[in-house]
Amino acid sequence: MSDQVKMTAMNYASDRPAAENPVKIMDLSLRDGHQSLFATRGRTEDMIPVAEMMDEVGFWAIETWGGATFDTMHRFLNEDPWERLRTLKRYIKKTPFSMLLRAQNLVGYRNYADDLATAFVDRAAENGMDIFRTFDALNDYRNFETVVKQIKKSGKHFQGCICYSLTEPRLGGDVYNEKYYVDRAKALDDMGADSICIKDMAGLIAPYDAYNLIKALKAVTKTPIHLHSHFTSGMASMSHLKAIEAGCDIIDTCMTPYAYRTAHPAVEPLVMSLLGTNRDTGFDIKKLFAINEVLEREVMPKYMHLLDNSKCSIIDINVLLHQTPGGMLSNLVNQLREMDKLDKIDDVFAELPKVRKDLGQIPLVTPTSQIVGIQTVNNVLFDTPEERYKMITGQVKDLCYGLYGKTAVPINPEVQKKALKGYARGEEPITCRPAEVLEPEMEKAKKEIGDLAKDIDDLVLYAIYPVTGKKFLEWKYGVTPAPPEVMAITMDEVKKREELVAKAKAGKLVEPKAAAPAKSENVRTFNVFVDKEYFSVEVDPTGDFQPMAMPAAAPRAAAAPAAAPKAAAAAAAPAAAPKAAAAPAPAVEGGTPLLAPMPGMIIKNCVNVGDVVKTGDPLVILEAMKMENSLGAPCDGTVKALCFGSGDSVNKDTVLAIIG
Repeated sequence: MSDQVKMTAMNYASDRPAAENPVKIMDLSLRDGHQSLFATRGRTEDMIPVAEMMDEVGFWAIETWGGATFDTMHRFLNEDPWERLRTLKRYIKKTPFSMLLRAQNLVGYRNYADDLATAFVDRAAENGMDIFRTFDALNDYRNFETVVKQIKKSGKHFQGCICYSLTEPRLGGDVYNEKYYVDRAKALDDMGADSICIKDMAGLIAPYDAYNLIKALKAVTKTPIHLHSHFTSGMASMSHLKAIEAGCDIIDTCMTPYAYRTAHPAVEPLVMSLLGTNRDTGFDIKKLFAINEVLEREVMPKYMHLLDNSKCSIIDINVLLHQTPGGMLSNLVNQLREMDKLDKIDDVFAELPKVRKDLGQIPLVTPTSQIVGIQTVNNVLFDTPEERYKMITGQVKDLCYGLYGKTAVPINPEVQKKALKGYARGEEPITCRPAEVLEPEMEKAKKEIGDLAKDIDDLVLYAIYPVTGKKFLEWKYGVTPAPPEVMAITMDEVKKREELVAKAKAGKLVEPKAAAPAKSENVRTFNVFVDKEYFSVEVDPTGDFQPMAMPAAAPRAAAAPAAAPKAAAAAAAPAAAPKAAAAPAPAVEGGTPLLAPMPGMIIKNCVNVGDVVKTGDPLVILEAMKMENSLGAPCDGTVKALCFGSGDSVNKDTVLAIIG
């Protein structure tokens, strides 16, 4: 073997000489990777095949939880979010776990009371979380106080985030400039941050802005600096390198199958780019290759149908104009498509910066991206030349009241006044820490859910998500059967789907000549897209088919044994949202119907049958894309019928109530 070949082999090996200052890497594949690319539908069972392998790489941490996972798991996958932590901890024993914590928003879409915030952080730590990446959508660190206190009490790592945003094409302007970020970093230092993260959720940070910003931060703090940047605009890989040159300590990446598009740069090119330098990661590229092979062969085929393959490009340069994170953008598109209003997407893009400015130039990150995005859709669809902000969501009203915190610049006073007209908490906004006006929630939740919550983890889940949380607990404990759409799919089903696609492309999908056999209870429906054609195909596995089950967890003393519904409560679910309920026939003749203006889920009815209402009085709270819309009475009269209850899903134009 030549000296050159020997040197090359040594450089690729994991035992090559250590770098002077190796850059640390956090892997996001098991959380933000699948959240960005396929709507957080990754299942625990599909993480297990690579868990032990990932534990051997040498990552600074692996992000396993938080963000949208808590919501999606219990709502769409029939998985207990707490169980994912405990399960992965049995396989990943050396590498710390990281989660994304929305400060006082926890893993929800509003600020929760202090008692619930404390309980959530305590339970997350007890269930296996090590690093709490904590951010506030408004960069209002008053919303950090309660959760940070408990993070420190639990002896865990507090990573404070600064949500990165712009009002100009590049870093500058009179709001989000270098001084703004330096001041935020100093505030995090004062709070005792163990590390500081620049959270660039939309992929807006340009390479030289990243270099200058990291340099500025390193000049004022000795706390490790971490850069998180999505690939959406195509700049993140370049920004990573410039940040590393500037001394950035930690970088976020994904394994290649979960990288790029609206996710994050891949780890492998970065490892090779830094090979032999003073920032060399020290990672063994062969270990990364082995992980990718498993993901490509055993995992990704189950999720390929969720990827957006409508565009050839893997980047979206338009994000630099509308600044909407990729996941939120896809949600907006889906919402418009369900309403047959996709032709309005350009109007939404034009309206979005106006709404953002009206609402205080807030950064666009969960939940503010949803707040701005859904209000923008409402404005485009329901405003008239005579009236703007005709349908204001409950969350916009909360924002205007101050329940999310202080905005970067003042909210448009006209919009604020309109939003707070008749607002239940009062028409004058607050200036205190938002949680100070919130009543304790844990005892109330305990009384509401009763014995259905078997332990503190069940109770916390319900307290954060009362409607969908209750429905999940009913599935979990066999009170009601889990619907087919929340069941996991197997590789056998994937192969059958691929065979159908191949037949469709070959023009061989024909009507069966013989009488079709009766469908079994295992029948599954798949959407098959071939070029621009769409087929709805049912697949009924034959033989000894059994749904895949999760590995058994260690018994928990506090939890009663679940009467597991068919296909095991812990077996994850497919990527489809629960089907919307069909509109029932009105229970009475005549009257004026209240129609659903958009598809969504009923949160609650605000009135009872027989109540007398006036035009505009709240009748129904409809959730659309996590935002709540109060639907008013279409006329004066008496409530003659309420057609749905809490937790029911409805289509656009479904009759929700009748006023007579």
